[in-house]
Amino acid sequence: MCGILGLLLHDPTIDAASEICEGLSLLQHRGQDACGIVTCGHKGRFYQCKANGMVRDVFDATAISKLIGGMGVGHVRYPTAGSSNHAEAQPFYVNSPYGIVMAHNGNLINTASLLHFMDAVAHRHINTTSDSELLLNIFADNLQKTGKFRINEEDIFTAVGGLMGQVKGAYACVAMLAGFGIIAFRDPNGIRPLGMGSRKALGGGEGKDWLFASESVVADASGFSEWEDVKPGEAIIITRNGVTRRQVSPPATFAPDIFEYVYFARPDSVLDGVSVYRSRMAMGDALADSVARVLAQHNLSVDVVIPVPDTSRVAALNLAQKLGLPYREGFIKNRYVGRTFIMPGQQMRRKNVRRKLNAMALEFAGKSVLIVDDSIVRGTTSKEIVQMAKDVGAKRVIVASCAPPIRHVNVYGIDMPSRGELVAHNRDDAAIAAAIGADLVIFQTLPDLIASVRQFNPALAHFDCSVFTGEYVTGGVDEEYLQSLEQLRADNVKRRMELGGLGTMEGKGGGAVKHEPNGTVESREAAVGCSGPMNGADSTVGLHNTYSLQ
Repeated sequence: MCGILGLLLHDPTIDAASEICEGLSLLQHRGQDACGIVTCGHKGRFYQCKANGMVRDVFDATAISKLIGGMGVGHVRYPTAGSSNHAEAQPFYVNSPYGIVMAHNGNLINTASLLHFMDAVAHRHINTTSDSELLLNIFADNLQKTGKFRINEEDIFTAVGGLMGQVKGAYACVAMLAGFGIIAFRDPNGIRPLGMGSRKALGGGEGKDWLFASESVVADASGFSEWEDVKPGEAIIITRNGVTRRQVSPPATFAPDIFEYVYFARPDSVLDGVSVYRSRMAMGDALADSVARVLAQHNLSVDVVIPVPDTSRVAALNLAQKLGLPYREGFIKNRYVGRTFIMPGQQMRRKNVRRKLNAMALEFAGKSVLIVDDSIVRGTTSKEIVQMAKDVGAKRVIVASCAPPIRHVNVYGIDMPSRGELVAHNRDDAAIAAAIGADLVIFQTLPDLIASVRQFNPALAHFDCSVFTGEYVTGGVDEEYLQSLEQLRADNVKRRMELGGLGTMEGKGGGAVKHEPNGTVESREAAVGCSGPMNGADSTVGLHNTYSLQ
């Protein structure tokens, strides 16, 4: 899971970099491993700065001052099992045709056939196993087919339509064409979020400034209004002459990822017409009914409801209110530690749970406690939290999850490396409770979760619930693919841990490259989502990276 952003200012004399940086900081929860910005200035020249690290660490005043131009694209990346070299931060760049920069959120599933096409037909070199680099080159190849000295909007729509006919998987993309404008498009199933907004142009005048972003919170903070979602299979082109949009893909099942509402998105965002905050309130209400039923079945009572900060707070409060139970903040969060769900490496996650949270004994001692969390993935975090509660004297610990049991891997940009590592895989509720050390575990039902989101936009007839059901909306995902993906990711984790680097995360990323002991690299079918170097993004080839000057 990544965060992407594109900004076009009507006045080309005003640099866009500082606003892009501010926008990326609002998307920091979507990726804390690396970030990057590319802007476009006079005569279509690109300016780039990207590196590993948080937005606040990479972009200081000096870095921003070197990013010239009134339009640009930004990206924040979560850790993956691939290389952590700063060159693998997005946005990516190709110089032919016309000069293109792209930021991508998602993961492709038909990379093997696409790589063969690139080699045998398009004759374009793919330097990494990154499916983001591959996607950029697919787009570039479709643009190249125009054979024109100068292209127009019609050519771009044709190119995006061609891409959507070739590519399978999840992708929300913002691209920038040198000296032309910003292009945004979303996969035909709309799995990954992307929206747009506008405002009156800075500096006055009749025109508008335009913004694309993964979440609406960026628009709210930057004074953009009229927020709307990019439709599945739609392409939108923004230039200083206006906005054109077109449906470039045949109709498909619209199925946004329901896990965005459970965990990833900020509560103050609106995705596909649904307030994330309201949906989490509804999840708490629905979960309260399940909790009441299960507690009655086991003849148990609860003294207090305590959320695991931050994502589950909204649901936990509504649950407590509906059940008439006290709500307490029993865990105090250290806000200077990253989200453990996207923390690389199992050992690092376990260590950081206790760095991140501290249990207050006065809220636990001698009490039967209901701990509410947004989800239970591997159970690493949950097990540590349960033990923390018991260490400070909790009499009984019951865990309630706002999401159903996660029993399947996600192939659309969330890295759950192995089904066998998921605590709910081949376990019933009692076995899950035993695995995490809880006295009882209670899960939201899938129908209740879907209803919690859909009630705010009845037009959302379907959601991607593959981590709960094992059903993949795009098709093309079979047992052979899943086994290959799991093996490749496991190989990457082993390699990275041997090197003392970052491993795969609790939640996201991928790893589609096998590093052999002799140092050779063998690429496989499943490519890394949202990772991999820009085409020639080091210090000697491609765009100059100003970060190296700091």
